[in-house]
Amino acid sequence: MHAQTLPQAVRDERQQFYQRISASNLTPLWEVLGALVPPTPRTDAVAAGWRYAEIREQIMEAGRLITAEEAERRVLILENPALRGQSAITSSLYAGLQLILPGEVAPAHRHSQSALRLVLDGEGAYTAVDGERTTMRRGDFIITPSWTFHDHGNLGNEPVVWLDGLDIPTVRFYGAGFAEPGRAASQQAVRPEGDALARFGNNMVPVDFYQTPDQPTKVFVYPFAKTRASLLAVAETPADPHFGHKFRFVNPATGASPMPTIGAFAQRLAKGCVTRPYRSTDGTVYACLEGGGTAQIGDQTFEFAPNDVFVVPSWHALELRAKEDTILFSYSDRPCQQALGLWREEKI
Repeated sequence: MHAQTLPQAVRDERQQFYQRISASNLTPLWEVLGALVPPTPRTDAVAAGWRYAEIREQIMEAGRLITAEEAERRVLILENPALRGQSAITSSLYAGLQLILPGEVAPAHRHSQSALRLVLDGEGAYTAVDGERTTMRRGDFIITPSWTFHDHGNLGNEPVVWLDGLDIPTVRFYGAGFAEPGRAASQQAVRPEGDALARFGNNMVPVDFYQTPDQPTKVFVYPFAKTRASLLAVAETPADPHFGHKFRFVNPATGASPMPTIGAFAQRLAKGCVTRPYRSTDGTVYACLEGGGTAQIGDQTFEFAPNDVFVVPSWHALELRAKEDTILFSYSDRPCQQALGLWREEKI
C-alpha cells in the first residue's frame, strides 16, 4: 500500500517512531531507498560552460590583486553552478584557471591529490616535477602525480594561463588529503629537461623498471605537438560516429591511465561533424584547443571556441557539432570508476 493511501493514524504513528529513533541517530532506509539506489544515475552537478574571452580579464585582474607567492597558487576555480562553495566542477573533480606572470614563481609543494595542467594562453612558463622542469607550451598536457613535489615559474615576458584539473573532491570524500611545502620556492634541477620522456615516453623503459597499473606514469608531460600529429595522421580514416577520432592518454609503461583517479582524452572532429548522442557515468570536463562548435548537453546548448571550458555531468547525453576542424581535450574520473566496477556508457 502506498504511504499516501495509509490511514492518517498509521502515518502519524510512523512519524512518531521516526522521531524517537532519531534521538539514537537512526533513520528508516525505506524512506530514502529510492534516492540512495535510483533507477538511473543521478548527480547534483549541472551542465555549464565558461567562455575564456569573457573571463580572461578577471583572471588578469587577479594577477593585479595578489602575487603568486602570496596566493601560493593564483587560481580562479570553475565552480559548477549547482555545487557552489564546494570547489568542484563535478562531484568528484576540481577545475581552475591558474595565472603566472613574468618573473613569478608558484612555490614548490606536494599533496596527495593528483593534478593535471592544460596550457591555454601564453608561453614562457615551466613546471618542475620532482626535480625535472618542462617548458609549458600551449596545448601541452602536464601531470603532477600524487605526492610529487612541483613548482611553476614564468621565465618569459607574457602572462601564462593553464587549466588545472584535480581529484580534490574525491580525495576529500575519503578524508585522505595531505599537503607539504617544499624546502625552497623552486626545486633544484636533478635531471635535464626531457629526461622523463627519453626514459619512459618512447616505447621503452629502463631495463629494471616495473610498474603496476595503479601507479602513476613517470612521463609527466604529453606535448601537444605529438598529440595533434597523431590526431591529424588518422584524420582521413573513418571516424567513430559518437566520438570522431578520440584517443585516451596512457602510461606508456602499463597502458593504464596516467593517473589512477583521473583519465584524460584528446579528440578531433572534422568540420561539419555532428556526433551521435552519448552518455556515461563519468562527469567530464572539456577544453577546446582548436576550432569551435556547439555542445548539446541534455537539453542545453553551449557554444565553444579555443580556450573555452564546458562540463558534461554524469549520465547527461552529449552531442557535439564542429563548425570547423576542432580539437578537444577532456578529463574525467573514469579510471577510478572502472577500478571500482562502476563505470557505464550508452551510445544512443
